Amino acid sequence: MQRRLLLKALAGITSLTGLAGTAFVAPVFAQTSSAAKTPLEIWKDPNCGCCGDWVTHLEANGFAVRVNDTGNSAARSRLGVPTNLGSCHTALVAGYAIEGHVPAREIRRLLKERPKAVGLTVPGMPVGSPGMDGAIYGDRRDPFDVLLIAKDGSTQVYQSYNRPQQGQAQTQTQTQALPTAEGEVRKVDKATGKISLRHGDIKNLDMPPMSMVFQVKDPALLNNVKAGDKVRFTADQINGDYTVMSIEVRN
Repeated sequence: MQRRLLLKALAGITSLTGLAGTAFVAPVFAQTSSAAKTPLEIWKDPNCGCCGDWVTHLEANGFAVRVNDTGNSAARSRLGVPTNLGSCHTALVAGYAIEGHVPAREIRRLLKERPKAVGLTVPGMPVGSPGMDGAIYGDRRDPFDVLLIAKDGSTQVYQSYNRPQQGQAQTQTQTQALPTAEGEVRKVDKATGKISLRHGDIKNLDMPPMSMVFQVKDPALLNNVKAGDKVRFTADQINGDYTVMSIEVRN
């Protein structure tokens, strides 16, 4: 009798131990599965204030982002993104280049469809794209296209966002002289035809004071400016790119 009681007691202890082990392992497995994220590496301009917001957008949509604060131009060249399709940051995910403020939704679509392509780009820095949609822009949403870059450098529209209705009136900046703005040169990149400016209000673009990387209309505009110069300039949006149209050093 005592032997039977002892065996039952031991069986009960073993059963409880097994259950305890199961209860311990299951949550760890679930946590590991839910924590799995898609790795993505980004190279960005250290003077650009909107790249971090794009990183936040990606992290909120299931990407594990590794950030490099330099090497944007080199990464773009290495990954085969044409200079004219460039923006303030370049990323790499699963063998594809991601240039500029591409929505996470289109990156997910790219990884699902797996086309034979270099990757995706949103040239320039259009307001309303992820990372360029903060409170400082209010309700402004400029139209932009996500472009699929083919292996030969050609592009096709992968997805359009915020497209205006047909017959929309021309903006004031297309019909009137551009107002001047003042700023300080942070960086000049002649190789890519870009200039980084810390600037005040740009009235025609409804852009508040911030640091921004601009294209330049004419590369020759960069010959007479350098980092640290106080400048007066005009800017406009050309084909989705924020572009310096004229610039001069202030006396």
